[in-house]
Amino acid sequence: MFGPFERAVAFRYLRARKGERFVSVIAIFSLVGIALGVATLIIVMSVMNGFRQELLGRILGLNGHLGIYAVDGSLRDFDSIAARVRGLPGVVSATPIVEGQVLLTSDAGGASGGLARGIRPEDFASKPLLADNIRAGSLAQFKGEDVAIIGTRLAQKMRIGVGDNITLVSPQGRATVMGTVPRLKTFKVIALFEAGMNEYDSTFVFLPLEAAQVFFQQRDAATQIEVFVQNPDRVRQVTNEIANALRGVPLRIIDWQASNSSFFAAVQVERNVMFLILTLIILVAAFNIVSSLIMLVKDKGRDIAVLRTMGATSGSILRIFLLCGASVGVVGTLTGFLIGIVFCANIEHIRQFLQSLTGTELFSPEVYFLTRLPAVVDPHEVAQVVIMGLVLSLLATIYPSWRAARIDPVEALRNE
Repeated sequence: MFGPFERAVAFRYLRARKGERFVSVIAIFSLVGIALGVATLIIVMSVMNGFRQELLGRILGLNGHLGIYAVDGSLRDFDSIAARVRGLPGVVSATPIVEGQVLLTSDAGGASGGLARGIRPEDFASKPLLADNIRAGSLAQFKGEDVAIIGTRLAQKMRIGVGDNITLVSPQGRATVMGTVPRLKTFKVIALFEAGMNEYDSTFVFLPLEAAQVFFQQRDAATQIEVFVQNPDRVRQVTNEIANALRGVPLRIIDWQASNSSFFAAVQVERNVMFLILTLIILVAAFNIVSSLIMLVKDKGRDIAVLRTMGATSGSILRIFLLCGASVGVVGTLTGFLIGIVFCANIEHIRQFLQSLTGTELFSPEVYFLTRLPAVVDPHEVAQVVIMGLVLSLLATIYPSWRAARIDPVEALRNE
């Protein structure tokens, strides 16, 4: 498409001589603008993907893909219901749990609201998000009626550690002849977990199922059955199968898409808006290519006229300036691609370096829920960004190149 003549002239025009620095500087800024736009778009999209994936993995890793609840608040025959659910296709596990809001206090004077969840030791050990992230203590003692496992941030807030006691106070009091009194019990902390999500690490308290049943007065009952499925994106299909299998039993089934729909919809909307906003950076850089090429064409009017009189066709002139603009766009896009990929691969190290340099926390777990900055590069999205950068930069070269090809050599030399 581009012959040796067109390539030689185009690359000569891209190298500025004395007196031509201004045009060259504009071309450099156009290249830098496209590179920054492509890199920023890749980085932001990767961080948004990682943010959604980490949240989805941690929320579903701890709360399950769907929950089965009794209409009246308590599941009496929970073991038989869980066994029937486990036998359905697409179901990985069905775990009965007892859950309730509590007030937490410690001997060190700490106090906080929390969520107590009763679970069998074998079911707790089968949750990788919890069992693989025990930071202190051991699961071997997770049995009986007076032990508990809490999150690391909750332990810091309460100023306690493994071996200390924590007191749970239930908001549902116990009726006595003296009136309603709070129901409380002291548990020994035998382990600390760190799920990596601040909301869980600072709120959850895990108790053995029998201990939670006694504390919440749910003897021989559970508050819900937590179900994990093979494919979370097809949870609605499994929900319908469970509803059909348990037809006639007064139950409510709530899946993660229903319980977290507004949250993940907000993340998706924010992701789309960021894509549109950052695309404007590439668009502005493309307009810089237009302006730099127009100035280049005006500056090289005499050269174009001389080339035409020497036999260069209008098509050759068109290809020369197309190659000038395309070179800036291609080099800028590929540079931005490399910067974006390298940045995403080292984003956590870069964050820690900037934090140590500035002395400020750039990614607060209390605000962003996660303890580290995630980045997941989607090859399809990266390809879309690169193609968009190339297409916009190529489109920006069409009009100036067309103007250059239409220059009349007689008029151009006459004006000189």
